Amino acid sequence: MQEFGYPGFDADGVMPLCDEKSNMLMNITVHRLGSGDALRLRKPDEEMAIVLIEGRCKWEWESHTLHAHRPGCIEHPAYCLHVPRGVEVTVAAYGPSEILVQSTGNQALFEPKLYTPENTRRDTFGQGQFEGKAVRTVTTFFDYESAPYSNMVCGEILIPQGGWSSYPPHEHPQPEVYYYRFGHPAGFGACFIDDTAACGGRAYMIKDRAFAAIPGGKYHPQVNAPGYPMMYVWMIRHFEGYPWTERNFKPEHQWLVE
Repeated sequence: MQEFGYPGFDADGVMPLCDEKSNMLMNITVHRLGSGDALRLRKPDEEMAIVLIEGRCKWEWESHTLHAHRPGCIEHPAYCLHVPRGVEVTVAAYGPSEILVQSTGNQALFEPKLYTPENTRRDTFGQGQFEGKAVRTVTTFFDYESAPYSNMVCGEILIPQGGWSSYPPHEHPQPEVYYYRFGHPAGFGACFIDDTAACGGRAYMIKDRAFAAIPGGKYHPQVNAPGYPMMYVWMIRHFEGYPWTERNFKPEHQWLVE
Protein backbone atom coordinates (compact mmCIF):
# COMPACT_ATOMS: atom_id res chain seq x y z
CA MET A 1 0.00 0.00 0.00
CA GLN A 2 1.05 3.63 -0.33
CA GLU A 3 3.43 4.96 2.30
CA PHE A 4 1.88 8.43 2.58
CA GLY A 5 -1.22 10.13 1.23
CA TYR A 6 -4.21 12.45 1.42
CA PRO A 7 -7.13 10.05 0.92
CA GLY A 8 -10.20 12.31 1.46
CA PHE A 9 -13.75 11.37 2.48
CA ASP A 10 -16.13 9.67 0.07
CA ALA A 11 -19.77 10.68 -0.44
CA ASP A 12 -20.76 8.76 2.70
CA GLY A 13 -18.17 10.49 4.88
CA VAL A 14 -15.85 7.47 5.02
CA MET A 15 -12.06 7.71 4.68
CA PRO A 16 -10.20 4.36 4.74
CA LEU A 17 -6.52 4.67 5.64
CA CYS A 18 -5.38 1.04 5.56
CA ASP A 19 -6.65 -2.50 5.96
CA GLU A 20 -5.56 -5.64 7.77
CA LYS A 21 -4.49 -7.32 4.53
CA SER A 22 -1.81 -4.67 3.98
CA ASN A 23 1.60 -4.63 5.61
CA MET A 24 0.11 -2.41 8.33
CA LEU A 25 -1.92 -5.42 9.63
CA MET A 26 -4.70 -3.08 10.86
CA ASN A 27 -8.02 -1.75 9.60
CA ILE A 28 -8.12 2.03 10.13
CA THR A 29 -10.99 4.21 8.93
CA VAL A 30 -12.03 7.80 9.67
CA HIS A 31 -15.75 8.64 9.67
CA ARG A 32 -17.22 12.12 9.27
CA LEU A 33 -20.69 12.42 10.82
CA GLY A 34 -23.29 15.16 10.60
CA SER A 35 -25.84 16.08 13.24
CA GLY A 36 -28.30 13.20 13.58
CA ASP A 37 -26.05 10.64 11.90
CA ALA A 38 -25.42 7.34 13.66
CA LEU A 39 -22.59 4.87 13.20
CA ARG A 40 -22.95 1.21 14.25
CA LEU A 41 -19.69 -0.62 14.76
CA ARG A 42 -19.17 -4.31 15.44
CA LYS A 43 -16.28 -6.60 14.49
CA PRO A 44 -16.93 -10.33 15.09
CA ASP A 45 -13.22 -11.22 15.10
CA GLU A 46 -11.46 -7.91 15.76
CA GLU A 47 -10.83 -5.66 18.71
CA MET A 48 -11.62 -1.98 18.11
CA ALA A 49 -10.33 1.36 19.34
CA ILE A 50 -12.75 4.21 18.65
CA VAL A 51 -11.27 7.70 18.98
CA LEU A 52 -13.21 10.96 19.01
CA ILE A 53 -11.11 13.32 16.89
CA GLU A 54 -13.57 16.19 17.28
CA GLY A 55 -17.28 16.87 17.73
CA ARG A 56 -20.12 16.00 20.11
CA CYS A 57 -21.42 12.43 20.23
CA LYS A 58 -23.25 9.86 22.32
CA TRP A 59 -21.58 6.45 22.49
CA GLU A 60 -23.49 3.35 23.60
CA TRP A 61 -22.06 -0.13 24.21
CA GLU A 62 -23.34 -3.00 26.32
CA SER A 63 -25.17 -1.23 29.17
CA HIS A 64 -23.03 1.93 29.05
CA THR A 65 -23.56 5.41 27.63
CA LEU A 66 -21.02 8.19 27.14
CA HIS A 67 -21.74 11.78 26.15
CA ALA A 68 -18.45 13.07 24.75
CA HIS A 69 -17.61 16.58 23.56
CA ARG A 70 -14.32 17.59 21.97
CA PRO A 71 -14.57 21.00 20.32
CA GLY A 72 -11.15 20.65 18.67
CA CYS A 73 -8.27 18.19 18.62
CA ILE A 74 -5.49 20.71 19.32
CA GLU A 75 -6.77 22.42 22.47
CA HIS A 76 -8.88 19.59 23.91
CA PRO A 77 -7.91 16.04 24.98
CA ALA A 78 -9.48 12.98 23.38
CA TYR A 79 -11.82 10.14 24.24
CA CYS A 80 -11.14 6.54 23.22
CA LEU A 81 -13.21 3.39 23.70
CA HIS A 82 -11.41 0.04 23.44
CA VAL A 83 -13.60 -3.05 23.04
CA PRO A 84 -12.98 -6.74 22.28
CA ARG A 85 -14.40 -8.68 19.36
CA GLY A 86 -18.15 -8.97 19.13
CA VAL A 87 -19.05 -5.87 21.14
CA GLU A 88 -21.37 -3.48 19.29
CA VAL A 89 -20.83 0.26 19.67
CA THR A 90 -23.23 2.92 18.42
CA VAL A 91 -22.00 6.48 17.90
CA ALA A 92 -24.72 9.13 17.47
CA ALA A 93 -23.59 12.63 16.46
CA TYR A 94 -25.15 15.77 17.92
CA GLY A 95 -23.17 17.98 15.55
CA PRO A 96 -20.38 17.72 12.95
CA SER A 97 -18.03 15.04 14.29
CA GLU A 98 -15.05 12.98 13.26
CA ILE A 99 -14.40 9.44 14.52
CA LEU A 100 -11.39 7.22 13.91
CA VAL A 101 -11.77 3.43 14.16
CA GLN A 102 -8.71 1.19 14.51
CA SER A 103 -9.15 -2.60 14.57
CA THR A 104 -7.28 -5.85 14.10
CA GLY A 105 -7.81 -9.55 14.66
CA ASN A 106 -7.81 -10.65 18.29
CA GLN A 107 -9.57 -13.67 19.78
CA ALA A 108 -8.86 -12.58 23.36
CA LEU A 109 -11.82 -11.34 25.37
CA PHE A 110 -11.41 -8.44 27.81
CA GLU A 111 -13.55 -5.85 29.52
CA PRO A 112 -14.24 -2.77 27.38
CA LYS A 113 -12.19 0.17 28.59
CA LEU A 114 -13.13 3.83 28.24
CA TYR A 115 -10.32 6.40 28.17
CA THR A 116 -11.34 9.97 29.00
CA PRO A 117 -9.41 13.20 29.66
CA GLU A 118 -9.56 12.30 33.36
CA ASN A 119 -8.02 8.81 33.23
CA THR A 120 -5.72 8.85 30.19
CA ARG A 121 -1.95 8.85 30.50
CA ARG A 122 -0.23 11.96 29.10
CA ASP A 123 3.53 12.55 29.14
CA THR A 124 5.52 15.57 27.98
CA PHE A 125 8.88 14.76 26.43
CA GLY A 126 11.75 16.88 25.13
CA GLN A 127 11.80 19.48 27.88
CA GLY A 128 15.32 20.74 28.44
CA GLN A 129 16.55 19.24 25.15
CA PHE A 130 17.44 20.78 21.79
CA GLU A 131 16.51 24.32 22.95
CA GLY A 132 12.89 23.19 23.28
CA LYS A 133 12.54 22.26 19.61
CA ALA A 134 11.34 18.69 20.31
CA VAL A 135 8.82 19.21 23.10
CA ARG A 136 5.69 17.13 22.55
CA THR A 137 2.84 15.77 24.63
CA VAL A 138 2.23 12.06 24.13
CA THR A 139 -1.19 10.64 25.00
CA THR A 140 -1.19 6.86 25.39
CA PHE A 141 -4.66 5.35 25.51
CA PHE A 142 -3.23 1.84 25.78
CA ASP A 143 -0.05 -0.05 24.96
CA TYR A 144 1.51 -3.39 25.84
CA GLU A 145 2.30 -2.25 29.37
CA SER A 146 -1.28 -1.23 30.21
CA ALA A 147 -3.16 -3.65 27.91
CA PRO A 148 -1.09 -6.80 27.28
CA TYR A 149 -4.25 -8.54 26.02
CA SER A 150 -4.41 -6.19 23.01
CA ASN A 151 -2.70 -6.62 19.65
CA MET A 152 -2.57 -2.85 19.16
CA VAL A 153 -1.24 0.42 20.56
CA CYS A 154 -3.26 3.64 20.28
CA GLY A 155 -2.56 7.22 21.29
CA GLU A 156 -2.14 10.82 20.17
CA ILE A 157 0.83 13.17 19.94
CA LEU A 158 0.53 16.96 20.12
CA ILE A 159 3.44 19.03 18.82
CA PRO A 160 3.55 22.79 19.51
CA GLN A 161 4.25 25.03 16.56
CA GLY A 162 7.62 24.58 14.89
CA GLY A 163 8.52 21.38 16.71
CA TRP A 164 9.79 17.87 16.11
CA SER A 165 8.42 14.49 17.13
CA SER A 166 9.54 10.86 16.81
CA TYR A 167 12.89 12.45 17.52
CA PRO A 168 15.74 11.57 17.58
CA PRO A 169 14.90 9.43 14.53
CA HIS A 170 13.98 5.90 15.56
CA GLU A 171 12.52 2.71 14.13
CA HIS A 172 10.95 -0.53 15.35
CA PRO A 173 10.05 -3.77 13.57
CA GLN A 174 6.29 -3.34 14.12
CA PRO A 175 4.24 -1.29 11.59
CA GLU A 176 2.86 2.12 12.62
CA VAL A 177 0.23 4.44 11.14
CA TYR A 178 -0.14 8.21 11.73
CA TYR A 179 -3.25 10.29 11.05
CA TYR A 180 -2.56 14.04 11.10
CA ARG A 181 -4.72 17.00 12.08
CA PHE A 182 -3.98 20.73 12.34
CA GLY A 183 -5.96 23.40 14.14
CA HIS A 184 -5.88 25.55 10.98
CA PRO A 185 -6.52 24.27 7.43
CA ALA A 186 -3.35 25.95 6.16
CA GLY A 187 -1.18 24.02 8.62
CA PHE A 188 1.66 21.94 7.20
CA GLY A 189 4.74 20.00 8.16
CA ALA A 190 7.01 17.23 6.91
CA CYS A 191 7.28 13.49 7.47
CA PHE A 192 10.56 11.68 6.82
CA ILE A 193 10.53 7.93 6.20
CA ASP A 194 14.05 6.54 5.95
CA ASP A 195 14.87 3.01 4.81
CA THR A 196 18.33 2.58 6.26
CA ALA A 197 20.88 4.26 8.47
CA ALA A 198 22.72 5.51 5.39
CA CYS A 199 20.34 6.35 2.53
CA GLY A 200 17.03 5.72 0.81
CA GLY A 201 14.84 8.18 2.67
CA ARG A 202 11.80 10.11 1.46
CA ALA A 203 10.18 13.31 2.68
CA TYR A 204 6.46 14.06 2.41
CA MET A 205 4.55 17.29 3.00
CA ILE A 206 2.03 16.84 5.82
CA LYS A 207 -1.34 18.55 5.42
CA ASP A 208 -4.53 18.38 7.44
CA ARG A 209 -5.94 14.82 7.33
CA ALA A 210 -2.88 13.26 5.72
CA PHE A 211 -1.71 9.84 6.86
CA ALA A 212 1.55 7.90 6.94
CA ALA A 213 1.82 4.10 6.80
CA ILE A 214 5.26 3.29 8.18
CA PRO A 215 6.54 -0.27 7.63
CA GLY A 216 8.69 -1.80 10.31
CA GLY A 217 12.37 -0.95 10.23
CA LYS A 218 12.01 2.59 8.85
CA TYR A 219 13.02 5.75 10.72
CA HIS A 220 10.19 8.30 10.87
CA PRO A 221 10.81 11.75 12.41
CA GLN A 222 8.14 14.47 11.98
CA VAL A 223 8.20 18.28 12.04
CA ASN A 224 5.55 21.01 11.73
CA ALA A 225 5.80 24.65 10.66
CA PRO A 226 5.88 27.63 13.06
CA GLY A 227 2.38 28.92 13.76
CA TYR A 228 0.73 25.54 13.18
CA PRO A 229 0.49 23.10 16.11
CA MET A 230 -0.03 19.54 14.90
CA MET A 231 -1.76 16.52 16.39
CA TYR A 232 -1.57 13.00 15.07
CA VAL A 233 -3.08 9.71 16.16
CA TRP A 234 -0.36 7.04 16.41
CA MET A 235 -1.25 3.38 16.04
CA ILE A 236 1.03 0.33 16.19
CA ARG A 237 0.31 -3.34 15.51
CA HIS A 238 2.12 -5.83 17.73
CA PHE A 239 3.59 -8.96 16.19
CA GLU A 240 2.49 -12.27 17.65
CA GLY A 241 4.98 -13.05 20.39
CA TYR A 242 6.85 -9.79 19.72
CA PRO A 243 4.96 -6.75 21.02
CA TRP A 244 6.18 -3.20 20.51
CA THR A 245 7.93 -2.03 23.67
CA GLU A 246 10.96 0.02 22.59
CA ARG A 247 12.50 2.29 19.95
CA ASN A 248 15.79 1.82 18.12
CA PHE A 249 17.52 5.13 17.45
CA LYS A 250 19.34 5.85 14.21
CA PRO A 251 23.00 5.11 14.92
CA GLU A 252 24.46 8.48 13.88
CA HIS A 253 21.97 10.28 16.15
CA GLN A 254 22.34 7.94 19.15
CA TRP A 255 24.71 10.44 20.79
CA LEU A 256 21.80 12.86 21.18
CA VAL A 257 20.10 10.40 23.52
CA GLU A 258 23.24 9.66 25.47
